[in-house]
Amino acid sequence: MSHTDEVDASAAPLIEHLKELRNRILISVAVLGVACLVGYLLWIPIFHVLSIPMCNAMADYGQKCQFVLIKLQEGFFVAVKIAVWAGFAMSFPVIAFQLWRFVAPGLYRNEKSAFLPFLVASPAMFIAGAAFAYFMILPGAFHFFLSYQGDFSQAMNPGAPPVAPSITSPAAGVLYQGSVESFLSLTMQFIMAFGLCFQLPVLLTLMGKAGMISSGGLRATRKYAVVAILSIAAVATPPDVMSQLIMFFAVYPLYELSIWLIAGFEKKREAEARADGTWVDEEE
Repeated sequence: MSHTDEVDASAAPLIEHLKELRNRILISVAVLGVACLVGYLLWIPIFHVLSIPMCNAMADYGQKCQFVLIKLQEGFFVAVKIAVWAGFAMSFPVIAFQLWRFVAPGLYRNEKSAFLPFLVASPAMFIAGAAFAYFMILPGAFHFFLSYQGDFSQAMNPGAPPVAPSITSPAAGVLYQGSVESFLSLTMQFIMAFGLCFQLPVLLTLMGKAGMISSGGLRATRKYAVVAILSIAAVATPPDVMSQLIMFFAVYPLYELSIWLIAGFEKKREAEARADGTWVDEEE
């Protein structure tokens, strides 16, 4: 076989892989586009759900749940943002499946059995983190932010009781009437941050399954993990200590869960190696 024939033979599989990748990308983009269209048709009920935590917090201060459009085009861009956000959420299972179909042919049977559970666990943990943010974090965070209305009003009216102003008391001083886009961005930021933080056990366990990290190494770096999680909590949550502690106590157990899962994989791997007679103790 000539050198030219060898090059042509080696290029053929590459071209087939590129065609396969193109097809998977086109399918994913098409599904994402359709999902975004569906999200645009459903943006009103989605916005209603996202506004519930803020509306409840405003009701605690005797305020009507009312927002304002600062810019003329703000309402349209809010609808588009919700459509894209919801569209990606709806299409993620299909996109993940297309990724799996592209990668799976190149994996061994044991690698497929190892990778597939993580493909399922990733969206499940993201939903768990998003739900935790929606039901546990957002109500307290919005209540905290709205509490500054009373602080400003008391500063502007010395001697007045520290009560937040309401829509029926315009003389109180400061009243929150937030931008729809700003409020929605903050809500999505919280949901996204907690959804991503809840990916920690998936990422660490996958790395442990691949042999990139060990349970002993994670145990040895606990103090650094504590500092890292607290730093992330300080950035992703409101500046009050309570919200930061809530995020820390929600995420840190996931770090410990990762250690437990990786230790289980290591014990299973050791048992299989001992049964095959290929196990070598590091101390030896």
